[in-house]
Amino acid sequence: MSPVLASVLQLIALIAALALAYRPLGDYMAAVYSSPRHLRVEKIIYRCIGANADAQMRWPAYLRGVLAFSAAGVLFLYLLQRLQGGLPLSLGFASISPDQAFNTAASFVANTNWQSYSGEQAMGHVVQTAGLAVQNFVSAATGMAIAIALVRGFARSRTGDLGNFWADLVRGTVRVLVPIAVVGAIVLVACGAVQNFSGIHEVGQFMGGTQQTNGGAVASQEVIKELGTNGGGYFNANSAHPFENPNAFTNLFEIFLILVIPFALTRTFGKLVGNVKQGYAILATMGVIWLGFTALMMWTEFAHGGPALQAAGAAMEGKETRFGTGSSAIFSVATTLTSTGAVDSFHSSFTAFGGGIQLLGMMLGEIAPGGVGSGLYGMLVMAIIAVFIAGLMVGRTPEYLGKKIGTREIKLAACYILITPTLVLGFTAASMVLPDALGSILNTKAMGAGSHGFSEVLYAFTSGANNNGSAFAGLNANTPWYNTTIGLAMLLGRFLPMVFVLALAGSLAEQKPIPETAGTLRTEKPLFAGLLVGTILIITGLTYFPALALGPLAEGLS
Repeated sequence: MSPVLASVLQLIALIAALALAYRPLGDYMAAVYSSPRHLRVEKIIYRCIGANADAQMRWPAYLRGVLAFSAAGVLFLYLLQRLQGGLPLSLGFASISPDQAFNTAASFVANTNWQSYSGEQAMGHVVQTAGLAVQNFVSAATGMAIAIALVRGFARSRTGDLGNFWADLVRGTVRVLVPIAVVGAIVLVACGAVQNFSGIHEVGQFMGGTQQTNGGAVASQEVIKELGTNGGGYFNANSAHPFENPNAFTNLFEIFLILVIPFALTRTFGKLVGNVKQGYAILATMGVIWLGFTALMMWTEFAHGGPALQAAGAAMEGKETRFGTGSSAIFSVATTLTSTGAVDSFHSSFTAFGGGIQLLGMMLGEIAPGGVGSGLYGMLVMAIIAVFIAGLMVGRTPEYLGKKIGTREIKLAACYILITPTLVLGFTAASMVLPDALGSILNTKAMGAGSHGFSEVLYAFTSGANNNGSAFAGLNANTPWYNTTIGLAMLLGRFLPMVFVLALAGSLAEQKPIPETAGTLRTEKPLFAGLLVGTILIITGLTYFPALALGPLAEGLS
């Protein structure tokens, strides 16, 4: 069987698995977030944190809950790293430096999981499990809660209530993420992933000599890093490491985990607003972009121009022979079109155009299907922009799901889409003029001169501000400058958009529904899905094209 055919068959199998899970999981999550009852374990959690889970919150109160919980998470994880040297099961590792501890705390709380360290050489078992793995769950649940709050803004009228953050957070964790993660971890362990608390020991190498390695609760962290679109690996090689991702089946299973909740949330959206066709329209938009990017990535990696790549049969540099070019291409698109950041290959070694596709996937806002929760609310904001553009073209006040899109709503949506480009382009520009920042580019001459070096810096801030966490990896980001600026980009890129999303949700929830008329734009139709795809691509292209032209496009055409 040819590698191309094998890759196509894997893609078909992945689509089939996602299709089978779409309806039951989407309906289940709709039931979870609309249920009036609390489980016993949830009641215990509410008593422990002192929360009244039945109290309805308007958007300022909901936002205060999100920010307070996240700030506590950053502080706890920071202190845990700073105290690691005195903790049990630390494997002899020293405490983490202040700038790196801040960067890592910001990264995992922001659902980014950017890592400027090697996990097996820096983090002990307690930090990995009690710190990083816990944030993998709750940061994902926070994103899901924000998405559900926005959906309630469309579904409710003249109340301004968006539900209860604490109830949404706990339910997302206890009823959705934990059950799936338990089953997924069992699957990974059965397929060869590691799950233990072993110490550091010497292992022999095929070519002679030994190297140090350690185990850990790898399978349980691996499954939630993918399921929660987090991405932080237990080991520096991330999902290319055989302890995390042993074989081709687990590789495809992990891609499935990355995509299953973001796609299924469109079904949840349709159920909660009372029109599943609206969910199908959003699903179609996400699906078209994801399939288009996957096809482009597979084409550019299999094209393998040049004698060395021709001899290898594809662009195999930086890719695991266990997975090959096709699986690596599918994985890289899944991870850069979501906020996952997990990698099973070396992104810097992809072809120049392949690297550009990865960059563009993140620059879209990671909305196809995007992160757990963040993909849905990002896509709904883009839908609001799309109906506004449609209203301008026909001279009619824009409406979406029975809610009028007025000046306030458009301003909030505009602020949402401007935050990330400002962070990405601003920090990239600053890094390209500071000598110390340029000195971190490892694989270019003359202090970072060259389009690939620029792409590395652009990729780092695009990944951080979009809460992705993957890296081109030719950049030494473990410096005070990059630890601090990428940490700020992660925090601002995660929580500033949430402010505008919740304000938008509150504004929508206060409105009275508008009845449909003959002139109402049918947003469940293919025409609107096409308009939405075009809006996303045009806005992103106008914003980032000059930067892409200086980086991957210049490299690919040189």
